[in-house]
Amino acid sequence: MKFIVDNWMLILIALSSGGMLAWPLLRGANSGSLTAQGAVQLINRERAVVVDVREPEEFAAGHMTGARNVPLNQLEEKLAAAVKNKTVPLLLVCATGSRAQRAVAVAKKLGYEQAQAVAGGLKSWKEANLPVEKA
Repeated sequence: MKFIVDNWMLILIALSSGGMLAWPLLRGANSGSLTAQGAVQLINRERAVVVDVREPEEFAAGHMTGARNVPLNQLEEKLAAAVKNKTVPLLLVCATGSRAQRAVAVAKKLGYEQAQAVAGGLKSWKEANLPVEKA
């Protein structure tokens, strides 16, 4: 007991840092997102559709092979036309993953239950040496 009283500050720091490390797991971080390798598996095994939510200029500069471009600000209006089958896995990608995470929420609201963001976006795709094409 004396140890706890004498070192309460260190114990508090250890508990709070452990809590910060565990928080993403408890919160379910990366729910709705997957790695570049996971995306490749979904594309190959389940015919996942890739939708790039970047602006057309960004998309033209380089995008995942076979991706369709529907900018984030037009997603609600144009996603149904770009991807008619709502049961197929939908992979949303942007430059770094932040816009794609917002796009997942929009897609799920529209009924695409298998919508997922590619974690790290096109950046992680390129870092994994996966194919990129230009428009």
